[in-house]
Amino acid sequence: MDKTKIENFQRTKDFLLCVDSDGCAMNTMEIKHRRSFGPKIIEVWGLEADQERILDMWNHLNLYASTRGINRFKGLAALFEKLDAEGIAQIPGWRELKEWADTTPALSNAALKAEIEKTGKEILKQAYDWSLRVNESIAQIPMEDGGPFENVKETLAMAGEKANISIVSSANGQAIQDEWGHFGLAEYTDAMLGQEAGTKSICIEGLKAKGGYADDHILMTGDALGDLKAAEDNGVLFYPIIAGQEGKSWKRLHDEAFPRFLAGTYAGEYQKSLLDEFKALLSD
Repeated sequence: MDKTKIENFQRTKDFLLCVDSDGCAMNTMEIKHRRSFGPKIIEVWGLEADQERILDMWNHLNLYASTRGINRFKGLAALFEKLDAEGIAQIPGWRELKEWADTTPALSNAALKAEIEKTGKEILKQAYDWSLRVNESIAQIPMEDGGPFENVKETLAMAGEKANISIVSSANGQAIQDEWGHFGLAEYTDAMLGQEAGTKSICIEGLKAKGGYADDHILMTGDALGDLKAAEDNGVLFYPIIAGQEGKSWKRLHDEAFPRFLAGTYAGEYQKSLLDEFKALLSD
């Protein structure tokens, strides 16, 4: 069965655990941004003169600010907007990229390619080239340089006894399959949804509709405010993985939060206390 398509998902448990990949389950976020995403921006748009400053801005935007975990194309448009506003560089057509990223139902290479075929806009061609180069670069990173955070495998094994598990990620789908398969985590999943399946909100909506779960029987686990928004868009619960404290966060999910989720005591004050801690550690 192809786990990458929502229409193939089958509910077999009363609960659903949705899990983001990069920076949440997999210790790959820093590596991918510092070795691939950022350097390829400099390469494609010829921004070597301001390389250090631009890379710092990119890393802050994607790793340490409230926009942590943003989709690659939305992040690219946000960077270009900031470069323009601060007088660092003017990227021709960035507003057209932003308009597409803000309105497309699917933030993927395939969706971008279809838009290029329709409009022929140069900025979209450049963004597509950049994205392909990023994927090629990521494919060259040794998997052992990343891998799952501490306590991820044990938690997924435990959760899978009571809940269906789906990856819900904005990362490249093939990379997700490769990484989760390599580290023996794919076997715990019932669905593996990357950027090709739609936004995180759309993926959760689709899983919810396909499985017919009650709102309080779905728990989205993520490390970014975008993951929280995807959960809130669908009226489901959210568990935060704290950046820099990932192993500890997964241990708390295993020992405390997931049992509360099953028992119906997660929502309310307990979830609020976790969200307050989560939001306080992400700043602009």
